[in-house]
Amino acid sequence: MSVPAHARNDSEEPLQPQAHTAAPARWLSFAFAFVGGYGDAAGFVLAKTFTGHITGSMVLAAISLSARDWRTLLPHLTAIGCFLSGVLFSVSFARLVAWPPWSLLRAIIGIEVALVIAGHFAWASHASSRIEIFVACLSLALGLQNGAFRRVGGISVHTTYLTGLITGLIAFEAEAHTPQTTTHAALPPAGKRSLLYGIWITFFLGADFGAAMAFRFPQFSLLGIAVILLALIAAQAVPDPRAPRATPHTS
Repeated sequence: MSVPAHARNDSEEPLQPQAHTAAPARWLSFAFAFVGGYGDAAGFVLAKTFTGHITGSMVLAAISLSARDWRTLLPHLTAIGCFLSGVLFSVSFARLVAWPPWSLLRAIIGIEVALVIAGHFAWASHASSRIEIFVACLSLALGLQNGAFRRVGGISVHTTYLTGLITGLIAFEAEAHTPQTTTHAALPPAGKRSLLYGIWITFFLGADFGAAMAFRFPQFSLLGIAVILLALIAAQAVPDPRAPRATPHTS
């Protein structure tokens, strides 16, 4: 019986964390999922495109192309190109530098904060291309995050889009509750399923909060993302007295 991709531990990206390393990575995944939902929802409310979800942006781009609406096509294409560029940059940067994983992750978060702040100022400006600049900054930021933080506890995670994650969850549950299933040992343990459910829930909460902020405080809504990311950097700077510093996988 095949196991969904989320349950496999790819040999090319081994990660066998002990209990003290898994917990920080788990909470980071929740925080990043909240940021991913926040950024995608706020971006859609403000710019009418998805800044962290390629599938949605591609559909919107196809609709704009079919309608010959060139004014709305550009932001969708910008979101797609910048998100993919962010993923490519973060993965390539991680392979080129010899930094410890936590140092690398802090650097990526720092760049993400700078991009979010730049997007905030772009939106607050009166430039004719402010929407495109705003989308570019936010999509780059979410792409960087998605490329830099991809595995927790030996399973693949995504913190900016959830289609594959939710599909995997449904497959997990279907296999676990099917009487004909004979290889229950291959199913992920409850801890991994709770991780995926936690990412799902925090992403939804982040999207709800991000949309509410964008509707209520459109000029300052992106600064909420910067505050969360800066809090993550500060939290990582505090050493854990109980264990060595955790090392979540970066590419």
